[in-house]
Amino acid sequence: MARIEHFNNPNAPKPNSIVVAVTLFVQDGQGRVLLIQRTDNGLWALPGGAQDFGEYIAETAVRETREETGIEVEVTGVVGIYTNPSHVVEYSDGEVRQQFSICFRGRYLSGDPTTSEESSSVRWVAQDHLDQLSIHPSMRLRVNHGFQWRPEPYVG
Repeated sequence: MARIEHFNNPNAPKPNSIVVAVTLFVQDGQGRVLLIQRTDNGLWALPGGAQDFGEYIAETAVRETREETGIEVEVTGVVGIYTNPSHVVEYSDGEVRQQFSICFRGRYLSGDPTTSEESSSVRWVAQDHLDQLSIHPSMRLRVNHGFQWRPEPYVG
């Protein structure tokens, strides 16, 4: 299913849903962050997705990271909560979702980057190489906050 990210766009369609979603910021031993290139829009992003029934929210972050990247992680904290009402995602099925995402911090346990139906590329990316990738501003905010090691989670 295709998706279009609308960010601070006064002509964006009005949202018709809010879904609990997560992303996960995890670094390897060299300090690089794990990113995927999404198959639905081609943008680079932290791994993540929507919570399933019967899951604790941290389990969602672990599952989505495994499914999208082949990497096993454990959740160690919270980077932030992202709820900007000026960020909506329009899907080709008519859903228009207002952003609601919890970005967790994780610890790498095992595995090698592996693509999936949702990720055409998976790689560990050094902070000084982020500007070379096409990353949505909302996702880049999460990545930046992850690298900052803020004393308290971002709430916004």
